[in-house]
Amino acid sequence: MFRNDGQIRALILGCRQNNRDAQQGLYNLLIGFAMGICERYAGTQMEAEELAQEGFVKLFKHIDRFDMQRQSDLLAMLKAWFKIILVNTCIDEYRRNKRQAITKYIPENLEIPENNQATPVDHLSYKELIQATRLLSPSYRQVFNMYVIDGLNHEEIARELGISAGTSKSNLSKAREKMKKILANLNSIKNYV
Repeated sequence: MFRNDGQIRALILGCRQNNRDAQQGLYNLLIGFAMGICERYAGTQMEAEELAQEGFVKLFKHIDRFDMQRQSDLLAMLKAWFKIILVNTCIDEYRRNKRQAITKYIPENLEIPENNQATPVDHLSYKELIQATRLLSPSYRQVFNMYVIDGLNHEEIARELGISAGTSKSNLSKAREKMKKILANLNSIKNYV
């Protein structure tokens, strides 16, 4: 494995030239380090892997910004620089999803009873709502959170995610339908038990 500064320097220079072998070498060198950081911030192993991959994309995209000239322990400095990229990637993902910010979901067409009777949603706990949201596909969950929690409109969501406003509207509609089914199933299970 690459350990001395000359080998690390050669990998970095290769990555700056988009050399696939150099990128693979740097990836192999840093993947364990990256996963160790991302696992602290992610909810699941799959999320940690996705965050690490996104971090590597940013690393390779911005490798020319890494200053190799003044570094005595090049690997340690590279890891410190990469750690900043990974932590910022994890923070950005958290902000996009705001998983912990969901407190209650009320469907758009839910009617409030005139006699103040509790609705099925009122009987759900915070934990059940979080679990229901996690059952949505990633694309539906992302649009759902950005619209319901962040209060973004479809044009803003489209710009943020690089999709069309129509796709954002479609994903939100499908997310709402899925959430209604999930919440109905949770409520019927609770009533059965």
